[in-house]
Amino acid sequence: MLDTLPRVCLGCRGTMKARRALMPMIVAQACIAALSHAQSPNMIGSWKVDITFTNGESRSLRFDVQGEGKGTFLLLDPRLKVWAPAKPSQAKWSQEQGNSVTFSRPVEFLLGNVGREPGTLVFKGKFETDGSIRGEAEFSPLLGDRPSKHGTFKAVRG
Repeated sequence: MLDTLPRVCLGCRGTMKARRALMPMIVAQACIAALSHAQSPNMIGSWKVDITFTNGESRSLRFDVQGEGKGTFLLLDPRLKVWAPAKPSQAKWSQEQGNSVTFSRPVEFLLGNVGREPGTLVFKGKFETDGSIRGEAEFSPLLGDRPSKHGTFKAVRG
């Protein structure tokens, strides 16, 4: 009877060592699972969006994001005071997997001091680790045979 007791205890110690060795792996798997199911960053709120087109032209706007894919754009161009104060216009947005976002709206950019260039502005980007959104922007003119303008953008809360 005494011979079997140490074997059982040794077996218990071996089992405990195996359990201790498995514990970090179980914790790591739980953490990975929790991170993979974490919610995507939230779009809702106000964003300042700065665009730089490949031709060197830059534009800014404020994007106020509401729920259900709705929001408003407000162009931030000091030259608009000559024509009339800027007014917000309806925009739409969507958030896809992998922290990707898309938002768009028809806009009218000023052309020099005398005209406006209507078109559709589309942003495709991803959330960065600092909470900003970076990606590509494209402006497609609605009138004439003018080429689209491509560039990059950065959006920050504010």
